[in-house]
Amino acid sequence: MDQKTYDKGLQIRSAVLGKAHVDKALAEADNFTKPLQDLVTEYCWGSVWGRDGLTHKTRSMLTVAMIAALNRPHELRMHIKAALTNGVTREEIREILLQVGIYAGVPAAVDSFRIARETFAELDQD
Repeated sequence: MDQKTYDKGLQIRSAVLGKAHVDKALAEADNFTKPLQDLVTEYCWGSVWGRDGLTHKTRSMLTVAMIAALNRPHELRMHIKAALTNGVTREEIREILLQVGIYAGVPAAVDSFRIARETFAELDQD
């Protein structure tokens, strides 16, 4: 593991997803899941999210679209929150999910709209 890339990834991951979320994920890692947490932190957040080629807002928009298309509801909920943190508006999220409906199928969009609406409601309660 490259410690510098890991540290950069940890900083970005915490800023985008929230320090509490990341601290919890790392604290709950065991011998089986720790290698996955290390991989995600170093490669996903350090090597890719840490690149200069796209803004974090753009990366969030792409991530929401891909996760919605892949129908990964738990990750979608988390990344909708992250997208809002990165400056993506609710209206932009709606447009992203409409685009998903066209290119990945209406069922993916229907589920994603439901998850987004639930996520917005949770955030509005806080």
